[in-house]
Amino acid sequence: MSGYRTLPIPDGLDGMRVDAGLAKLLGLSRTAVAAIADADDVLIDGRVVGKSDRLTAGAMLEITLPAPPQPITVQAIPVEGLVVIHEDDDIIVVDKPVGVAVHPSPGWTGPTVVGGLAAAGHRIATSGAAERQGVVHRLDVGTTGVMVVAKSESAYSALKHAFKERTVDKVYHAIVQGHPDPIKGTIDAPIDRHPKHDYKFAVMNSGKPSITHYEVIEAFRAASFVEVHLETGRTHQIRVHFSALHHPCVGDLTYGADPTLAKRLGVTRQWLHARQLGFHHPADGQWVTFTSEYPQDLASALEKLREEG
Repeated sequence: MSGYRTLPIPDGLDGMRVDAGLAKLLGLSRTAVAAIADADDVLIDGRVVGKSDRLTAGAMLEITLPAPPQPITVQAIPVEGLVVIHEDDDIIVVDKPVGVAVHPSPGWTGPTVVGGLAAAGHRIATSGAAERQGVVHRLDVGTTGVMVVAKSESAYSALKHAFKERTVDKVYHAIVQGHPDPIKGTIDAPIDRHPKHDYKFAVMNSGKPSITHYEVIEAFRAASFVEVHLETGRTHQIRVHFSALHHPCVGDLTYGADPTLAKRLGVTRQWLHARQLGFHHPADGQWVTFTSEYPQDLASALEKLREEG
């Protein structure tokens, strides 16, 4: 789909931002369209436009699309701290350390879960895109905890279906700033890519439905320890939802956390941990649950808060 294209802007895109409208029109991500616009490769009626400009129905669009990226390959490189909690013929459950992506992606040169499993000689399913075969869900690079990878093709299909139908029990523990009120509740707010910062997400009316259930299980002077059950699984969902409530995860500077508190507690990333994962095993349908213990940095910060009272 690379090369120069010219076409009239359809009526349905009238008034939309360039990045959002052209992403819809061309089947690209907003990030990809934004990059094209930043390179001055989007013209409307002969005038160069930016990603946040507005589209006008009937105007003539000229766009130069870049050559498709080269396929991303998985590098079989050992990952320090990647622990296998459980393995059988169909699934492999791991404890993901901080600083590790789930799979390769453009611009990421660090360690990955799939690369670490390959280096350790674990076979995983071949279903899915080449760089994320066997991957049925993800955790942020800066989020630790339990996740499952499919080994058999049947397990891949069953688990993808389970995540889509929301029959997987995803339990996270987080420490958030302040004291959420009420102490037990549901955050039901759609999430979309941030309109100004491509690396962030935000609560947006245009976003996908996103539902987070939470309960405060321990309160401290400056923060609260919460258990979170995710009904949906949007990128950065917990971080975005609690930031929108003005209770960002401790240490999550991207979403407005207090750097002074983070420094005092010794955390250099968001205090967020995928604590437990439960699902029907794809082989026999039996319910299985796997738990991950807190890594040292998070455990230490929690202990400091408890000592402070």
